[in-house]
Amino acid sequence: MFYLLNYASFSATTVTHRLRTIGNISSEQRLMTDLLWKYENSVRPIYNSSKPVEVALGLTLTQILDLDEKNQVLTTNVWMEVEWKDEKLIWDRRDYEGTDNIRIPCRRLWLPDIVLYNSVDDYTSGYMPSLAMVYDNGRVFWGPVVRFRSSCKIDITFFPFDDQVCYLKLGSWAYNGYQVNVNNRSETVDLSNYVDNGEWKLIGLKVTRNSVIYNCCSEPFPDVMFFFRLRRRVKYYFMNIIIPCIILSFLCLAGFLLPPESGEKITLGLSVLLTITVFMLMVADKMPQTSESISLISIYLMVVLSMSCVSILLSVYILSLHHQRGRPRRCPKFVKTIAFSIFAPLLCLKLRSAGHMTGSYKRRENKRNSDLFHGDKQETIHLEGIKEHPNFEDEFDHLLSDTSLNGTDPVLKHYQEKQNSVNELIQWLHRKHNIECMEDLSFQEWRDVAFVIDRFLFVIFLIVTIVSTVAILSLRPEQSLKGFTEIKFK
Repeated sequence: MFYLLNYASFSATTVTHRLRTIGNISSEQRLMTDLLWKYENSVRPIYNSSKPVEVALGLTLTQILDLDEKNQVLTTNVWMEVEWKDEKLIWDRRDYEGTDNIRIPCRRLWLPDIVLYNSVDDYTSGYMPSLAMVYDNGRVFWGPVVRFRSSCKIDITFFPFDDQVCYLKLGSWAYNGYQVNVNNRSETVDLSNYVDNGEWKLIGLKVTRNSVIYNCCSEPFPDVMFFFRLRRRVKYYFMNIIIPCIILSFLCLAGFLLPPESGEKITLGLSVLLTITVFMLMVADKMPQTSESISLISIYLMVVLSMSCVSILLSVYILSLHHQRGRPRRCPKFVKTIAFSIFAPLLCLKLRSAGHMTGSYKRRENKRNSDLFHGDKQETIHLEGIKEHPNFEDEFDHLLSDTSLNGTDPVLKHYQEKQNSVNELIQWLHRKHNIECMEDLSFQEWRDVAFVIDRFLFVIFLIVTIVSTVAILSLRPEQSLKGFTEIKFK
């Protein structure tokens, strides 16, 4: 083994000497050969193994590609900035015609095993095989271009007016802090090449260094965390979700303005109900399947859905009041008092039923109606056809004054019986006519009650809709950027 090592050393020295004697070789090639002929890339580049290699980590953020709320994954394009000192790559620039730096393929150098701790990929792709920049004082800078897919916990409470905080946790996987000491290269992230995202706005950045002791080992493992605070752009959701939801919530009110005679009150309510259900499914499909929080838009849609269901039930009740079947009962007095004396003036409604009458006329009408229903008043009606006979009155008076007939004359008896029968028929027809009028009046009272309730419910639902819309959709998350560096793009 000793002879093999000596032979290898002698062979490398011979190759180097031969390259130096060749006149057309560049100083950069001679430098590359001198640096790497005995370089071992699997060993830490430090002569005193008790000291750690100081590694500085930084990021240049180029683009936020996507934030998948359903799978809670953040996809970013970054340029990594990894810098350390390699004691085995130091030379004197005067020996190489003033060459003070050189590019070396990263696979031929020792690289810190920097990994993304919160990655959701399978770690098989690795980093871009880029060149590392090496300087004559041993400083090495390595900047691969990487696409990171990291896990990011999503809080959908204020969706679509939400802010999300995601982070990239980078550190050495195998080396502890006593072997590779990882620090942040700067206090912020370079955004000079950042391309703005159409859905998310970057509003804050924060870089922190942590040292954690895991269960596997007693030594600390340092890492650097890059935090990004993102704010959702609401223009798309405002135009495609919020405005249609507000329109649907106010469309629920149209059912109370629709006349019951049209027969479309229930159809309109059911159509709005189905449309709201479709919107709820669209929003639920975009949200993560979690029970930790419920979004504002889901709460608002649930409120609108509940109001739509209640409006359908109340429309059914109003239709039952409007379309009375059979002989209706008179509208209760307290119902007419509430509807006609409180709600109607409050809503500035003009009604046609007797329930809206006032004063002595109302009292006379109520007394006449009571007499008609109880049959207390008897009327005597004469036969108009008989009275028109030219000699009827004289003959009839003569017959009545003739005491000899004593009420037994058959002609007089015939006229008396005929007059009584016709009077009874006319009284029955008169009572029937008045009963039908009272039934129509009862129908009209119930229609007016239904009309007043319809308008009153419209006002109540309008107030509830406006208050719920303003209260729910005006909620916003905390706007403070405490601990973050505020980002302002030109």
